[in-house]
Amino acid sequence: MSKIIRFGVSLEEALLHNFDSLIKKRKYTNRSEAIRDLIRQELLKKDLEEDREVAGAITFIYDHHQRDLLHKIIDVQHDHQHIIQSSQHIHLDHHNCLEIVAVKGNSGKVKKLADTLKALKGVKHGSLSVSGTG
Repeated sequence: MSKIIRFGVSLEEALLHNFDSLIKKRKYTNRSEAIRDLIRQELLKKDLEEDREVAGAITFIYDHHQRDLLHKIIDVQHDHQHIIQSSQHIHLDHHNCLEIVAVKGNSGKVKKLADTLKALKGVKHGSLSVSGTG
């Protein structure tokens, strides 16, 4: 385990109160855990901007009755097979399907794949969730 270093932080009282409320709501055990998580999130944003390796999931919901949409989804996934680890297809109801695509690779390519899938006509909602691999 890495060496732990302590440091002080000065905050306005109202900001600290709001932060403590957030900590309680998200069930952090202490302020240090919450601050570490915030720092990791900011560093991950940097990784995404700098085309570093990431791993994560692209999730999207789509209307499977949309003409040719499933063929387009499959074509896009085949074009990006070098970063796709696996995918899962879930039937939500008569009209809607959920697709979960596990990805690992260069953050720019992962973002491009997610944006391409989310932009397809018939995709109702999509999101990308990633974490650094290092």
